Order: sequence, then structure tokens, then C-alpha cells
Amino acid sequence: MVTAEYSAHHLQVLEGLEAVRKRPGMYIGSTDSRGLMHCLWEIIDNSVDEALGGHGNRIDVVLYRDGSVEVRDQARGIPVDIEPRTGLSGVEVVFTKLHAGGKFGGGSYAASGGLHGVGASVVNALSERLDVEVDRGGKTWAMSFHRGEPGLFADSGEPRPDSPFTPFRDRSELRVVGKAKKGVTGTRIRYWADRQIFTKDASFTSDELVQRVRQTAFLVPGLEIVVRDERGEESVESVYRYDGGISEYVEFLAPDTAITDTWRLTGTGTFTETVPVLQPTGAMIPTDVERECHVDVALRWGTGYETVCRSYVNIIATPKGGTHQQGFEQGLMKVLRTQVEQNARRLKVGNDKLDKDDILAGMSAVLTVRLSEPQFEGQTKEVLGTPAVKQIVASVVTKELAARFSSAKRDDKAQTALLLDKVVSEMKARISARSHKETQRRKNALESSSLPAKLVDCRSNDVNDSELFIVEGDSALGTAKLARNSEYQALLPIRGKILNVQKASVSDMLSNAECASIIQVIGAGSGRSFDIDTARYGKIIMMSDADVDGAHIRTLLLTLFFRYMRPLVEEGRVYAAVPPLHRVVVINPGSKPNETIYTYSEQELHQLLAKLTKSGRKWQEPVQRYKGLGEMDAEQLAVTTMDRAGRTLRRVRVQDAEAAASVFELLMGNEVAPRRDFIVSSSDSLARERIDA
Repeated sequence: MVTAEYSAHHLQVLEGLEAVRKRPGMYIGSTDSRGLMHCLWEIIDNSVDEALGGHGNRIDVVLYRDGSVEVRDQARGIPVDIEPRTGLSGVEVVFTKLHAGGKFGGGSYAASGGLHGVGASVVNALSERLDVEVDRGGKTWAMSFHRGEPGLFADSGEPRPDSPFTPFRDRSELRVVGKAKKGVTGTRIRYWADRQIFTKDASFTSDELVQRVRQTAFLVPGLEIVVRDERGEESVESVYRYDGGISEYVEFLAPDTAITDTWRLTGTGTFTETVPVLQPTGAMIPTDVERECHVDVALRWGTGYETVCRSYVNIIATPKGGTHQQGFEQGLMKVLRTQVEQNARRLKVGNDKLDKDDILAGMSAVLTVRLSEPQFEGQTKEVLGTPAVKQIVASVVTKELAARFSSAKRDDKAQTALLLDKVVSEMKARISARSHKETQRRKNALESSSLPAKLVDCRSNDVNDSELFIVEGDSALGTAKLARNSEYQALLPIRGKILNVQKASVSDMLSNAECASIIQVIGAGSGRSFDIDTARYGKIIMMSDADVDGAHIRTLLLTLFFRYMRPLVEEGRVYAAVPPLHRVVVINPGSKPNETIYTYSEQELHQLLAKLTKSGRKWQEPVQRYKGLGEMDAEQLAVTTMDRAGRTLRRVRVQDAEAAASVFELLMGNEVAPRRDFIVSSSDSLARERIDA
């Protein structure tokens, strides 16, 4: 039985960890899936810090079916000797004492992601059970904790968090449970998150885990991270290792075709910082310490306008930036403004000044800095606060980028010239869009004479209530005209498949009649100049046939919205209509009128027919299969697809759009080899009945 009493020996320890249990959000941000993942990052980051120090080159992460997770490394192992001030083993200190670890000014870590020394102890406090095993000194040492309190679990078979638990009372015991091979060291931590703390639906997210692990593998060249997920019917294992480092990471992140190579900007700088240093006597004495900051940047520009910038401090992501990102942008601005001024005549810029957005458009970059004891804002480490880093990063970027512009190499000259052309064209587009916005008043549908003739507009001027249906083909348009509510539903027909904007340039997209019509009708611009407040419709609904071609058209449209009108997707204003696949007319006896039932998938049809057969009811044969919207009459289209009372709409989310964009890049992008590999590897899993032929 689990005891509810505190043992006197650990009263102080539990009081410290109780603060974590009472205010978990202060330490992990939240108690949903995000907080659960943050706990896992704390444990993984400790192993990564060891790898950064040159100890171990492999980390295993295992997600078990019972909800527990295990992290294994082959590093030095947590110290098992007695820590003199507390009289506890190193393992117990790390897992029960807040602000205890090897990252406080000692020589254990030159640079690390952990800095507060609370990661492992916080995870322990928020776990129903945590087991740790350490290989060190030829032995395997083990210790278990229940909600932060050390003790013994009486397991019968597999370890379980609800096994009977007995806390240590007089003194703790770090048990020897086996022998380790000579020279073998490492740590294994398995824990079960406490469901008293976390929400019921909190779970480890495979996609988020893979994304973070892949990012770490990019940032630590040579480190191999293995993720095994045993929660499904079959165990799934993925291995991540990248020897190219952040240059390879930039190529992975970049969403467009390159106009420059991936440039690497590296350098170091030093600064002095006054920090309290813990003395052997226990006193904290302010001391001036000289720090070294290593800067490593990989960046490239492409043909698009999206900016992809990832910043890291000691391989910990800082999604909200900080002083290192400010210094990076300052260095970029200084060099490129200087270069544009020096080439003003060739570039025809006049007195106009580059803006930060002009420079960042189309840039993909990974910025990493490495330094001892960085100052973060909060335990979640999303913003770097060390002030001196800003000037060091700015200095490195300025020096290295200026050297690239003054290089005599032919490739460097050609690429820097292309880059200057690009940033200047972005500046001119921004200025042009601003002046156009200032001089042009927004016209509604009745005032506008420039809207496409094929647009069938609605009468309402209420943006929140209005809907634009993008309809596949003129035949469906005729039916849709009769089926719509003309008060608030507008129709725009498109001829077949629009331009594949994944491969096309911005100018090609704007000169394409179908793309231009869609942008013109929505009326909010495109790309960086897109202003969602001026959009003419509250909902944009893609209405295409329920076949392979219809799905392809939806994907093409979705890619257009995602790349050039992304705020529409981010605000949930893009939808896909769901037309039915089948129409089943159920025969009623006597003079009672027949009943019409629509189904939306083959599975739903088979379930309906089985239900009708079981109840002895008959239906008209053959069951009508709609090949396209044009096969429906207006009443059928209205009832099933357009009338708000009975229709179904699928809202497109950003995650959907990102997934579609990546698949679309695979299937329709410029790279042929990945597409060929995909077709070869996936051909066996294709079901012939899914092909609409």
C-alpha cells in the first residue's frame, strides 16, 4: 500500500518538490500534452548535454504502451558517490533537490541546455513513479521514486506505478542491481507521468517528438537518436543522424528554390559577466567571470517570400528569439543596407531604405550560439536574455557576411548580385503595395467593374456572413447557381486544375488567369501584402468532385492558399465542401413516399445497405454513384452540399495545410528522385478500388 505520510528523513526534500506539484505551470508551462512533452525534453536534453561534451553518441527514447517513457544514453552516468553537503548520493540529489546539478559554474559542462538544475527533479516530482539505473564503476545502480519520494516498489512482474510502495525512513539506499561491463557507462530513466497533475487527454505526441529529435540530430552532428513507439499494434522505430549539421538543417527547412548557396557564418566573442559563485563554505560570492560565446549561422535565400528562421542556445530552441536573434537581424540589416547604398545606381533604389522584412523575405536560416550559463526568461527557455550576446552575434554576422560580398570568387559575386536584386525587388513591392493601399479605396461587389466576369456574386455586403464557393467546372456552376442562396453565397468557377504554385515563381502565379482571378475575387492581396481584414468573404469553400481529380484540384487550391494567403488558413476561413458519393432511394410500402439517403463513403454505403437488409427493407437498384457535382440536380446539391441546415464542411487547419504542402512538394515538386522512391516503395500498399477509373 502507498503511504500518505511524509517520512521525517525526507520532509525537507518533499517540501521542496511539493512546490512543483502545487504550481507545475511555473516549471513546465502547462499540464496538458505540451507540459508532458516538456518533461520529456528535460530528460532528453540532459543526455544531449552529455553528448555535447563528447560523452556518448547515441540516445534511445522508448514510448511504452502503459503510458511510460524511457530515455537511455551511453554517457558518463549520473554520479553515484555521496554529495558531502547533503549526505545523499548524487542520483538522489539530482532527482530530489531543486537547483542541483553539474551546470552551475563548475567544469562539468562547458555549455549546456539545462541551467537551473530543476529539470530532473521537476520530472520526478510530477511522476507517479520514476526508476533510474546508472552504469558506473563496473556496477549497475538503481533507485526508484514515488511522486518525488525515494523508496522501494514491490513489483510482481513488469514494473507498474500502482505497485505497493515503501518509502525509505532513516536513510536512502542506492541499490546495486547488477554488474556493468568494464568501461561501460550510461543512464536509463523510465517514468510514469502523474495523472493527478496532468489532464486526462495529455499524451506524448509522436509528430512533435520526431520533430524535436530530428532538430537535435541536426544540431549535434554525429549524434544518433533512436525513437521507438510501442503504443500501436506494431512497434515503430525511427533513427535520426545527420553529419552535415546546421547546413543540412537549412536545406531541410527551406521551402523554396535557392538563389544562393547555404552560407556558413562562424565566429567567437568574449564578454565579462558578474555572477554569484558558490564557495565550498556554502556562501555565494559575486565574481567577475569571462565567458566565451561561439556563434554558428547557416543561411540561404530562395525565390519565395516566406522566412524560416530557427534559433538555438546550446541546442535548446528559442522560438521567441532573444538577444542572439536581435544581433543576427542587426548584422544582416547593417551589411545589406550598406551594399544596397553602394550599388544604388545599378539597383535604381533612389532614397528608399531597406526594411527588415525585405531582407528576411525568402531567407532560411539556423542560428546557434553556445555559451556557459546563458540567461533565459523562465524555465521553458523560449527567450535568451544574456545582453552581451547581441553585440557578439551582430559582429560575427557583419564581418562574415561582408567578407562574402567582397569575395573575388565568381560564384560569390553572382550570388550576392542575385541577393541584392531580390531584396531590392521586395522593397519596391512593399512600397508599391503601401502606396496602392493608401490611394485605392476598397470597392464592394456592386461598385467594382474589374472583378472577373465569371464571378457570380452574392447580394450581401456582410463579410462575416458571406461565402465564396470555388466550383470545379462550368457544368457544376450551372447547378450551383440554382442551388445557392444568392443572398450570401457567391460562386467562382475554375477550369480544371489551376497552376502548380509549388514549382512556379511568384510572377508565373500572378500571370496565371485562374490564380489571379481567385486572388482578385477574395480582394485581400497575396504574399507579404496580404491583408485579411480586406477579404471580401467570411468563408472560402472549395467545392470539387468526389474523385481523384477533385482531390487533386483541392490540393492545388490549398497550396495556393497556404503559400500566398496563409492568414485565411490560420484563421480557419478555408473549407472543403463534402458532396455525397451515393444516393440510395429506400422503397416504402404503399402510398408512403420513398426515402432518400445520401452516403459519403463506400464504408458508409455498405453499412447502410446491411442495415436495410437486416430490417427487411428494399431500395432502388442500381444505387446512384455521383461521379461529379454536375450529375446532381439543384435540389440535391443544395440539400447535401450548400444549404447550411444540412451540409457538412471540412475546416482546413494549418497542420493540414503544412502536411499537404510537404506531400505536394514530394509529388509535384522539382525533385524527381524522392518522388520515384515514394512511388516504388508505396506501390504495394495501393488499393486498386481507390482509383476512380
